[in-house]
Amino acid sequence: MKIKIAPSILASDFSKAGEEVARLEKSGADLVHCDVMDGNFVPPITFGAQMVKALRPHTKLPLDCHLMVLHPETHIEDFVRAGADIITVHVEACDIPKLFQQIERYGVKKSAVVNPETDVEKLFPAAENADMLLLMSVHPGWGGQKFIPETLKKLEKLRNYCEKIGRGGLDIEVDGGVTAENVKDIIAAGANVIVAGSTVFRAADMAGTIERLRG
Repeated sequence: MKIKIAPSILASDFSKAGEEVARLEKSGADLVHCDVMDGNFVPPITFGAQMVKALRPHTKLPLDCHLMVLHPETHIEDFVRAGADIITVHVEACDIPKLFQQIERYGVKKSAVVNPETDVEKLFPAAENADMLLLMSVHPGWGGQKFIPETLKKLEKLRNYCEKIGRGGLDIEVDGGVTAENVKDIIAAGANVIVAGSTVFRAADMAGTIERLRG
């Protein structure tokens, strides 16, 4: 299974975000992870669809939009029009089957995510027709947190369940606290889409760091 690296632009220099995503593409990233926070579902506010629209002309990489927002159903169309390729919504914030139907109508990929305190089994129903599933390995809201070790067991459970239902090739993403030191364990547990922020953007050698994150 291909290991995909999805650097989070939350750790980039926002004053030159277009240049930053172009640099990611040249350095071998597979996706650009866009952490959207509304100040309600999580305390901080980051950016919305306008940022995604501004980034779109600067890269051909898929824009992986992770909506950490309340009432995500009111934002789907805006992000699709802005250029999102994947939209990820939280089990804790919405009715996943209903949101998946909405996302499908726009022809973009759909993903579901759970926070660290939510049982991984809450993602099982979504595994049937998701294009990707995401496990938060830190508490959403702030970058630079340490990886929560219990996430490894959750990854194993989720990957095993996907294999059991005949979806062993489904992309499983992990977001938070990923480093070159722990990424091998994360991949071994079942993740194949790796979100990393500070590890990539603070690296002296971005391309080399992305390769190391492939495990």
